[in-house]
Amino acid sequence: MDLLLPRARECLASQPRAPRTVQTDGSNNKRARMIDLSAFPVTRKWPALHPDRIQLYSLPTPNGVKVSIALEETGVPYEVHRVAFDTNDQLSPEFLSLNPNNKIPAILDPQGPGGKPLALFESGAILLYLAEKSGQLLPQDAARRYETIQWVMFQMGGVGPMFGQLGFFHKFAGKDYEDKRPRDRYVAESKRLLGVLDGHLRGRAWMMGDDYTIADIAIFPWVRTVVGFYGAGELVGFDDFKEVKRVLDAFAARPAVVRGLAIPPLNA
Repeated sequence: MDLLLPRARECLASQPRAPRTVQTDGSNNKRARMIDLSAFPVTRKWPALHPDRIQLYSLPTPNGVKVSIALEETGVPYEVHRVAFDTNDQLSPEFLSLNPNNKIPAILDPQGPGGKPLALFESGAILLYLAEKSGQLLPQDAARRYETIQWVMFQMGGVGPMFGQLGFFHKFAGKDYEDKRPRDRYVAESKRLLGVLDGHLRGRAWMMGDDYTIADIAIFPWVRTVVGFYGAGELVGFDDFKEVKRVLDAFAARPAVVRGLAIPPLNA
């Protein structure tokens, strides 16, 4: 089911081709330019009501909400489409035409670099793209820019995979395994990563000091999931990581974060 939001929505694409534009006559002899995305198979399953906007295909998972939060923070217009896992939307030919790795989130920007459409998957790549497209959430200074990207990669390569495995062995099917060594391994690694974050955040408002960036948007949805949805806060001793908790609370209080966490609604 597609959901039209105040600013946004979500969509998908296959082989990138330049969008075909058509002219339509409006009132007062004004002409509105519309982008035709019908060349992209994903739009057959998830039609774009606003083809001039970024099309977002997602669910409110830790990775999915990174993109919706970034879109809400920057104000870049978008349209969102729910990819329903219970009906295997992610395995449909239309979705696979955009992301052959069958994971959310994914986007189709009809007005990408050079005015040509750009399809992207991998939440970290999308965060970087949106930051550069909007000129927000990424420092202009070259050194600080790379430091920000460093922490995005820290999340992509460490926090996400380790916290995700912790969730599997604590909340999902893995919790029934008699051998608790895998779970204990991911508990220990999650604690270590939280310790790295806690030490770095000491004396800093955000990951990059006073600058709120895509590093925060990458990391804190996963921290929130560990202590919330996974219910593993006590397991990892979350109360001991006071700096992480402080910044998580500040992150969760941001209006754009509140909106982004609910996109798209689970009951849509």
